[in-house]
Amino acid sequence: MSIIYNESTRTFNLTAGDSSLCIGVFSHEYLVTYHYGKKIPDTDFSSYEYYSPRTASFNPTRDGSTNCFTMDTYPLEYPSFGTGDYRRTGIRIRAAEGNTATDFRYSSHRIYKGKPSIPGLPATYANTDDEADTLEITMTDTVTGGELCLVYTAFNSINAITKSAYLKNCGSKPFVIEDFCSSVTNLSSCDFSMINLYGKHNSERNFSKNPLTHNRQSIISRRGASGHEQNPFIALVRDGSTEETGDTYGFSFVYSGSYEMGCDVDYYDSTRITVGFNPEQFSWLLSPGEVFYTPETVHVYTDKGLGEMSRIYHRFYSSNLIRGRYKTEKRPLLINSWEAAYFDFDEEKLVSFAREAKDLGIEMLVMDDGWFGHRDNDRSSLGDWFVYESKINLQSLVRRVHGLGLKFGIWYEPEMISEDSLLYKAHPGWCLHVDGREHCECRHQYVLDMSRPEVVDNIFEQMCSVLSSCEIDYLKWDFNRNLTEVGSTALSPERHGELYHRFMLGTYDLMDRITTAYPHILLENCSGGGGRFDPGMLYYSPQIWASDNTDPIERLAIQFGTSICYPASSMGAHVSFCQRTGFDVKGDVALWGTFGYELDPTRLTEADKALIKEQVADYHRYYDLIRYGDLYRLIPPWDGERRVAWEFVSPDRSKALITTVTTRYVTMERFFLRLRGLDPNKSYRNSIDGKIFSGAFLMYSGLNLSFMPCGDMQSYKVYFEEV
Repeated sequence: MSIIYNESTRTFNLTAGDSSLCIGVFSHEYLVTYHYGKKIPDTDFSSYEYYSPRTASFNPTRDGSTNCFTMDTYPLEYPSFGTGDYRRTGIRIRAAEGNTATDFRYSSHRIYKGKPSIPGLPATYANTDDEADTLEITMTDTVTGGELCLVYTAFNSINAITKSAYLKNCGSKPFVIEDFCSSVTNLSSCDFSMINLYGKHNSERNFSKNPLTHNRQSIISRRGASGHEQNPFIALVRDGSTEETGDTYGFSFVYSGSYEMGCDVDYYDSTRITVGFNPEQFSWLLSPGEVFYTPETVHVYTDKGLGEMSRIYHRFYSSNLIRGRYKTEKRPLLINSWEAAYFDFDEEKLVSFAREAKDLGIEMLVMDDGWFGHRDNDRSSLGDWFVYESKINLQSLVRRVHGLGLKFGIWYEPEMISEDSLLYKAHPGWCLHVDGREHCECRHQYVLDMSRPEVVDNIFEQMCSVLSSCEIDYLKWDFNRNLTEVGSTALSPERHGELYHRFMLGTYDLMDRITTAYPHILLENCSGGGGRFDPGMLYYSPQIWASDNTDPIERLAIQFGTSICYPASSMGAHVSFCQRTGFDVKGDVALWGTFGYELDPTRLTEADKALIKEQVADYHRYYDLIRYGDLYRLIPPWDGERRVAWEFVSPDRSKALITTVTTRYVTMERFFLRLRGLDPNKSYRNSIDGKIFSGAFLMYSGLNLSFMPCGDMQSYKVYFEEV
C-alpha cells in the first residue's frame, strides 16, 4: 500500500509517486506534519524537535510548563481556532453558547484501498481501487461534540495527494461552522516564491511570482465563482528553481465558488498553506446528527521544477478528474456562430454556415445565444428555455445540419434570469435578491437562486424538453455575471451564511443531472470566457472556453498561464477574424487547445479557405500528440521579451511539435532553441527540410532557427519524428 502506519511511533507515511507526506500523532493527541516533499521511507520521527522550548515562553501550553509542546510553534496538521494557535487555522466553530474556542484532537483512523467520492461535490477519482489508498483520521472536540474526519488519498503512480474533510455534529446542540479549510499544509522553511494566476475578463490567468515574506499572502474570490481575477491555484517554488529543476509544490482547489488560498510565514521561517472557502462568505448551521463536507485540494510535489509540476497536473486531471465519453473520445472540430452572427441569425443563415464549414472539414456547428424565448438582444428571455419559433425551427435545423454530416451544438446560460422573461414574471422571488434593496444589474441579467431545489428542477425540466426533442451533440454552458444581493426568501436568517455554498451545490446538482441524463453530449463550460476555469467545472465539462479574447498574441499569456495547472485538452481555443495577425498565427496558437473557429465562413477568401483546410489537417495530424503529449514551456511570455515557444512531446518520446511566435522581431538575431523531453539516444527527422538530428543535439546544442521567416507577430512550427 502507498500508506503505511507505524503503530509504535504513531506515524503515517503517505507515498504518492516520488513524493511523501509524513504526519503523526504527537503530544496531547495533536496531529503534526513531519515531512512533505521528496519520497522517503521513514516512519520514525521520534528525535524530531522543531523548536527550542525557550523560544515558546509566551505561547500557551497544555501542561503549565514553558519547556513543552506549544500549539503556536508546532506544525499542526489541522489546527483549531481559539485554543492556542494564533496562526491561520483550519476550522472555527461557534458553539451554541456563543464562543469560538475549538480543540480537535486525534481519536482514531482507518486505511483502505481506493478513493471515496464527496457527496454533492466534484472530486478526483481512482479508476481502480488499486490505483490509490485512502487514510481517514478522525479527530474530536469534546465540548461541541464535533467529529472531524480528515480524508487523504495518495495515488500510487503519480505525485498527487488529495485532501478534504467532513464534520459531523455528534453533540446534543447545534453549532455554526464559521471557517472550514479543505486542507492545511506545513513546510519547515520559507525560501519560496508564490505563483498565482491573476487577471480580468479578456485577460485571464496571467503569471505572477512573488517571494514569501513574514506575513500572509493570499488569493481570494468574493464573486460566488472562482472568477477571472484569481484562479483557485497557487504554487510554491523554492529559490533557485527553474522550469525543469527545483522543489515545487502545487495546490489546486476543486471548487467553483468563493474561496481563499494563502501562505503564512511565522517567526521561525515556517510556512503554512491553507485552502478553503472564503470565510467572509461562509457559515453553516450544523444540527445534531448532520454532516458537512468540504471540497478537496489536489497537492502535487516534484523536485523537477514548475514544468514537471504542470505535467503532473495535466496527466492527473486528464486521467482522474475529467469523466465521460470525451475523456478519451476524439473531440469534434467546431465552428461557433457567436462572432459570425451574434443575435442576427435564422435557420437559413446557420445552414449556410454549416455548408461552408463542411467544405472546410469542420465537424460541428454550434448555435450560440439567441435561439430561445424572444431573444434578439441581451435584455430578455434568460430563464425561458423554449425555442424562439418565429426565428428558427430547431428540429428542422438540427436535421439539416446532421444531413450535411456535421454535429450540432447549442448554447445555454442556466443559472441566469432576465427581468423581461416569463420565468421572472411567474417567480420574481426566484432570483437572488435582498428585500428592500435595488437590484445591481450586470449585463442586463440577474442570477437565479440555485440554492432552491424548485429552481434547479424547473431549469432541468426546461432543458430536458429541448435536449430530448432532437439530437443535440454539444452544450455550451455559460455564466456571464457574478453574484450580488446574495439573499434568499427560502432560507431562514440564521442560514443566510450558507447561501454562497448552497448556490454552488445547486449548480453542481444541475450539471450532474444534465450530464447523467445526456452522457453523449459534449459539455463545454464558459463564464464570460474563462471566469470559471477551475477543476470543479472540469469534473462536469472536459473543456472550458479559455477566454473571450481570441486575439492570438493576447492568447499567448492566457494559454501559457492556463497551462501551469490545466491540460491542453481542457483549453477552449478558436480562430477568429482578429485583424492583428494572419490566419497562420491564429491557427498555430489555437492548435494548442481544443481548436475551433469563431467566424462567418461565408466571408472567407479562397486563400483563407485553403489555409483553414491546412489547419484542419494539422488538427487531425497532431491531435494525439497535443492531447496526450507532455507540454514543455520552452520560452514563456514571462521570460521572453520578443518571442515565445512551446513543445509537445509524445509519451513514448518518438514525436515532438515545436511552435514559436515572434512578438517583436530583431533583424539578424541568432536564435537557437533547445528542445526538452526527447530521448538523447534517438534520432529525429525535421519536417521542414528532412534533416536528421539526435535527441541529444536538439536538447543540448539546440535547433538553429536564426533564419526562420518570422517577423513581427509571425509563427513557425517544426515537427520531429523518430527515424
